[in-house]
Parts: sequence; structure tokens; C-alpha cells
Amino acid sequence: MNFQVCNDLWRGFHKPMYYFNTFSVLLTSFLGLCHTVSGEIQHQEALFENFKKSMDGVRFTGFFTMDGTDTPPSQETYEVQNVQKFGDGDLWIFTARIKYGKKDITLPMPLPVKWLGDIPVISMKNLSIPGLGSFSAHVLIDGNKYAGTWAHGKVSGHLYGNIAKITR
Repeated sequence: MNFQVCNDLWRGFHKPMYYFNTFSVLLTSFLGLCHTVSGEIQHQEALFENFKKSMDGVRFTGFFTMDGTDTPPSQETYEVQNVQKFGDGDLWIFTARIKYGKKDITLPMPLPVKWLGDIPVISMKNLSIPGLGSFSAHVLIDGNKYAGTWAHGKVSGHLYGNIAKITR
């Protein structure tokens, strides 16, 4: 008889405990997911803020090469006045002065920035830049250095250099 009483109690107690345990597991999983998503959003916001601070008022000074020629690397300079995130996608507006060869122009440019972990990569494909033409480039920014590839029509090559705050 004592066994029957225990069995009846267990049956009555078992279902609510099953639902409670199931609910606890689901709630814990959901809260963990929310924390992960929240942490990723905070990390992304910090990346974006650090990127903006690091790109405002800087000068890229370096060189570019041209594939298939014996021409030595040529000097290039880009002065970024500021950058601003544009929308929810990968676009950033770079207001920059571009100097290479006989070209010297300042304009805002919408440039896609991708991320390799914490490393920003400016990645554009056949982007038309007024006054300069159409360009493709993939430029990795690593602290105060940059390096990448570029193409303009049938001409392409590499680029590399240093990034420093502009002092006036």
C-alpha cells in the first residue's frame, strides 16, 4: 500500500516537473542566445566605433604597383577626412582626398567594408568614382598599415603603406 501511494504521488508530481524542466531548459537556452546576440551586437558596435575613430582625419601614404611592368612602385596618398556608417549593410561613406599621378580630388565615396574577425577590409568591385573612373580594390587595414590589390580597367596591381593621423 505504501508503494501505491508513492507511485500515485510520483505520477502527479512527474508531469509538472517534466514541464518545469523543459521550460527551464528552453528559457536558459533562449537567455543564452539573447546574451550571445547581445554580446555580438555590442562587439560589432565597438568595432564600428573604433573603426570610425581610427579612420577620421588620417592619411594613407604608400605605394602602388602595376602588374606586368618593370615600373617601380609609384607613390600614392589618400587623406580621409571622415567616415560614417551608412545604413545596416556594409556601406561606409568615406570623405577623402585622393592623390595619385596627376589626379587630386576630394569627394564622398560609398565603400563597402567587410570584416575578417576584427580586421576591416575595404572591398569594392567595379565602383565608379566620379572624375577617376571605375575601380575594384580589396584593401586590408591592420592597425597603422594597409595592403591590398586594385584594378582600373585592364590595369591592376598591389598597394601598401602606412596610416597616420593628419597633423596640421
